[in-house]
Amino acid sequence: MTETPLPADLADAVARAHAHAPFLDNLLTREAALVADLEAALADPHAAARAVTGEMSEGARLRIERRRLALLVALGDLSGRFDLTRVTHLLTDFADEALDRAIRTAILERTPDADPRGFAAIALGKQGSRELNYSSDIDPILLFDPETLPCRPREDVQEAAVRIGRRVVELLQARDGDGYVLRVDLRLRPSPEVTPIALPVEAAISYYESQALPWERAAFIRARACAGDRALGAYFLDAIRPFVWRRALDYGTIREIRDISRRIRDHYSQAQAFGPGYDLKRGRGGIREVEFFAQIHQLIHGGREPSLRAPATRDALAALAEAGRIGVDEAQDLTRAYIALRTIEHRLQMVDDRQTHQLPENPDSLDNVARLHGLADGAALTDLLRPHVIRVGAVYDSLAGEEEQRLPSESAPLEAKLGAAGFERPDGAARIVQGWRAGTYPALRTPAAREALESVLPGLIDAFSRAPDTVHAITRFDAMLSRLPSAINFFRLLEAQPGLAQLLGAILALAPTLAEQLGRRAELLDGLIDATALAPVPDIETLAAGMRRWEPGSDYQFQLEFVRRFVNEKRFALGAQIVAGAGDPLEVSTGYARVAEAAIETLATATVAEFSRNHGAVPDSELVILALGRMGGQALTHASDLDLVYLFTGDYAAESDGAKPLGAVTYYNRLGQRVTAALSVPTPAGPLYEVDTRLRPSGAQGPLVVSLDGFEKYQRQDAWTWEHMALTRARPVFGSPSARARVQAIIDAVLRGERPDRDIRAEAVRMRADMAAHKPPKGPLDAKLLDGGLVDLEFAVHVTQLVRHAGFEPRLGLAIDALAGQGLLPPGMRPAHDFLTRLLVTMRLVAPDAQPPGCATQALIARALGLEGWDEVVAQLDRTRQEVRDCWASVRGPA
Repeated sequence: MTETPLPADLADAVARAHAHAPFLDNLLTREAALVADLEAALADPHAAARAVTGEMSEGARLRIERRRLALLVALGDLSGRFDLTRVTHLLTDFADEALDRAIRTAILERTPDADPRGFAAIALGKQGSRELNYSSDIDPILLFDPETLPCRPREDVQEAAVRIGRRVVELLQARDGDGYVLRVDLRLRPSPEVTPIALPVEAAISYYESQALPWERAAFIRARACAGDRALGAYFLDAIRPFVWRRALDYGTIREIRDISRRIRDHYSQAQAFGPGYDLKRGRGGIREVEFFAQIHQLIHGGREPSLRAPATRDALAALAEAGRIGVDEAQDLTRAYIALRTIEHRLQMVDDRQTHQLPENPDSLDNVARLHGLADGAALTDLLRPHVIRVGAVYDSLAGEEEQRLPSESAPLEAKLGAAGFERPDGAARIVQGWRAGTYPALRTPAAREALESVLPGLIDAFSRAPDTVHAITRFDAMLSRLPSAINFFRLLEAQPGLAQLLGAILALAPTLAEQLGRRAELLDGLIDATALAPVPDIETLAAGMRRWEPGSDYQFQLEFVRRFVNEKRFALGAQIVAGAGDPLEVSTGYARVAEAAIETLATATVAEFSRNHGAVPDSELVILALGRMGGQALTHASDLDLVYLFTGDYAAESDGAKPLGAVTYYNRLGQRVTAALSVPTPAGPLYEVDTRLRPSGAQGPLVVSLDGFEKYQRQDAWTWEHMALTRARPVFGSPSARARVQAIIDAVLRGERPDRDIRAEAVRMRADMAAHKPPKGPLDAKLLDGGLVDLEFAVHVTQLVRHAGFEPRLGLAIDALAGQGLLPPGMRPAHDFLTRLLVTMRLVAPDAQPPGCATQALIARALGLEGWDEVVAQLDRTRQEVRDCWASVRGPA
């Protein structure tokens, strides 16, 4: 019978295997029958590998299966029929199955009638990410449950687990004429020098929650319950997830990973220079640096972004690029390099089935590996790899930072250094630094904290010396440190992101509002590491989606905390935009409002869902939230409160359908209280917003939430002029589209004239006079309350709107445009509005007392307003106020 000739690609692969890989050459001879029907075998390599006949032990069967699979994977790889993903998945899936069968065998050998459960293997490293190489070790952690693990009579369960673990290793590592199954390395378990090879699951959880080292977090990025009692393994991984994926950034871990990389480079220094002898795995620009690059970014961002937790390196790079955490070009270059390096790594291991990663130094041996890959010689192989190695090394080096420098420890040299750096009072700055070094603050009492401080001090001092006001920068930083319970992670963040130190210096020097917030919650600086932190805020839907990015099953309190962290970081970043000169205060003001609206949408939705758990829902009814004031007009400052009115649709006499039913009025008033609390009650993540509900019908004397019918009746019949003025900036911000439309229709009808006939001008004049008497300007730069300021402009706009039934638009700037377009306001009022708003938004951050600031802050304000200098700011304020005074006088008429 004539054998069917192999296709050209397979014939070439077989020929190269015969000629250049003694290990494969041997397998080709021993598995001739498998090769005879090679195309069919490659269609399902696992099934072909398992087709072993005859009675034999499980260990022997596994060894033969591994041998057969090794041959098929190699030929599929060499022929180009299997890509890297297919190769690594085939190898990993076999390792999982072999480990699972070994566990089952080890248990049943000892307790034949038992259910083989209570013993699990957690795959780490490349097995965990399904990326095993051709001749790889596996690095499992073996766990057992003392309550369910089968034992012999009167046997100690720990001893039973250890015996099972030893038998598993024996089954996989034992060698005979058929080879071996897998090499097993158990040294990644906690404290391997003192702990047994199999650990009780609760003890392992306790270790990772309280004692684990930073590098172990990176190891668990790729962890997976791979064999044995998978439910037990999943329980363990769920329990330690917070240890791996921390929401607060931990730059100590990042530093530790970099240190590991440096130590690897040092240890394998002879294999760093690219060429013969180069280590594909550990060398500079090698496989390990691609993996570490991805893992560092995963650890930084993965606690907040579950989509980045991909175990496999190439999947992680793609996810990081898609999320904007690394460059698309970086991800693509590293992916191509990873494929090339891993492919040649497999060629090295195919030659003799050795766990090697090093290019041969011998020229003939290097030529042999190249020809196994289908290249002419070793020079062609190094030419193939060289650009990838150079690119990986350059990308990874961008993370490594500069060599550490230290400030002088003695007072006199330190003072001289600070003076040379440009500190206005180097003696005082030196005393502050020496005070930090003395460890008098709680955050600096441990040696680790002071070591972290020393690492970041040179960069901090450089940043503060560049700040417009060095005294404010260092003294406010000192005040911030004095209040922090811990500072190590904060220092690591500044060390890892040097650009942040420069921005921090400017914030501390120029923005007391932001500096005060940082002093209470240093983690706010975390939000500035995002490349988009100084970019315009996205739309409300995108923000709300980010606020809802909590894990499935998260409880209500966790959801509140998550939104608070998100919102406070976004608000802080918006303020930082003004300090950095990266954002127009008008756009920042709109950004503040978008963040607030997304928070209302997210928190109200969560609160309604939580409230309905006990009380159900009121049929054909829903909550609607109406925003007024600056929130309604989408123009908040950093310090703005939220003017909200709560309404509900449907029958006020209805009742909810839950386990604890409530009448509609009681239901919605309690729900409104919960929403207000969700938006305003401080928690460990900080406060959110002050909520002002006094603009509701009947003010503070009325119910917190009113029916839509009640709201309509009140606005049409009983509301005062000041309430209708407030209604000009009313805007529904929560509720279904149909409910919002109904509310908006009522507002539109009332503003068009379906309201009591009142002397609007006279009542507005009295209101403005009362406001001036009871709420005077804070200082000579109060853009809001000064005569001729924003309040006067608002009065002029709202009176004109109500009297002329025109220009109804919640956003004040657009309302002015509409009125000016009809000749009802002077055209100069839009520039006046923009100038005063920019000034107000900026002053709330840098001079909240509205007093004239220092020279450096004056320059920042002028820049934010688009003016040349402080004199021009003062002159423009005077001109603008006079224009607004004239406008308001013409609108209100004779006194």
